[in-house]
Amino acid sequence: MANTILVGAQWGDEGKGKIIDVLTEQADVVVRTQGGNNAGHTVFLGPKKYVLHLVPSGILRKSKLCVIGNGVVVDPVGLVNEIKGLRKLGVKVGSNLVVSETAHVVFPYHRELDAQREVLKGKHKIGTTKRGIGPAYGDKAARVGLRMIDLIHPERFEEKFRRRIKENNEVLKALGAKPLSFKRVHDEYCAAARYLQPFVANTVVLLHHAMREGKDILFEGAQGTFLDIDHGTYPFVTSSNTTAGGACTGSGVPPHRMDRVVGVMKAYTTRVGEGPLPTESAEIADMLHAMGREFGATTGRARRCGWFDSVATRHATMVNGIDDLAVTNLDGLDTVETIKVCIGYRADGKRLDYVPNDAQTLAECKPVYAEFEGWQQPTTACRRWKQLPAKARDYLKAIAELTGGKLAIVSVGPAREQTIFV
Repeated sequence: MANTILVGAQWGDEGKGKIIDVLTEQADVVVRTQGGNNAGHTVFLGPKKYVLHLVPSGILRKSKLCVIGNGVVVDPVGLVNEIKGLRKLGVKVGSNLVVSETAHVVFPYHRELDAQREVLKGKHKIGTTKRGIGPAYGDKAARVGLRMIDLIHPERFEEKFRRRIKENNEVLKALGAKPLSFKRVHDEYCAAARYLQPFVANTVVLLHHAMREGKDILFEGAQGTFLDIDHGTYPFVTSSNTTAGGACTGSGVPPHRMDRVVGVMKAYTTRVGEGPLPTESAEIADMLHAMGREFGATTGRARRCGWFDSVATRHATMVNGIDDLAVTNLDGLDTVETIKVCIGYRADGKRLDYVPNDAQTLAECKPVYAEFEGWQQPTTACRRWKQLPAKARDYLKAIAELTGGKLAIVSVGPAREQTIFV
């Protein structure tokens, strides 16, 4: 498989967890490179459902090394609970998991600041998960953050944390929130540090050693292209680089060592939280929600849903350098009579074939649709390309051509075996 970057080609929630799990069969190492426990990757193994927030999806396969890279922001207490939860489910978590010593730490004051800032924004809120991810990345950029290497050295941690909680408590009080107890948080995080210390290492050295040994590495992205801090629908974005470049900076593996980029996209479009979604449709949202689909793995919130947006996915292909496309949730359209695909936008009387950088302009865009005849028969039992209905194959080929990538994988359900390699 060589070194492969997997990214979301839409607004996140594209089904990356399942595709990562499927591709991990061919990989030796799986690396999470950005984001925090605001992301949720769902994997079904038989009757069991696993929701992973920080631990790479490769943990569910034997003999795979899983790495939480330097670009991730880690909630230590959340990570401890996730590891314990996986162990209770019979998943081995030990030497097969490594956490970067330079990954930044998320603290309770980050979560409180996240929540308070959303309240202050009122109707202009971003719609964050309130997990403290943005404020943690803010501290990283401001060069005042604490890293895992600080956390696992008790004396160093106490000194630095005392300064940080004092400063942040003043900010919280100014925002009308209650200050946090130094002792309670310190003791809780020290306990987490003792639990996590065996997992913490220099992951850059580890990954380069793996490459010298000829290991194949899969880089696991979180969220999606249009939540990228630079290339997304700013300000309705996350606080990290969710695009392919983030895999390099978030792991310490240079660009020339990357061999392939796989872009994951749904057969339609979804988004959680605020911000523009040009193809949003109550018709498709009501249908999918009634089927019990499209509820966030992390928040449980109902996702906003719309028709497939090829303008957006074409832009994602360009920004990420996507080679292969993985289309998920095709089965979600099995009952639809007429399927719409956005092939352009109209704004101020002009036709646009690209995604405007201004979120307000994008929100005002009206989609230009092409229509496809639905196949109106179940696809969930299909295991080979030719078993798919002809109209489903036509639809897939059309959206791949419009997107500009090569169709490589089609998912027709949550299980591993419900995967078609084209």
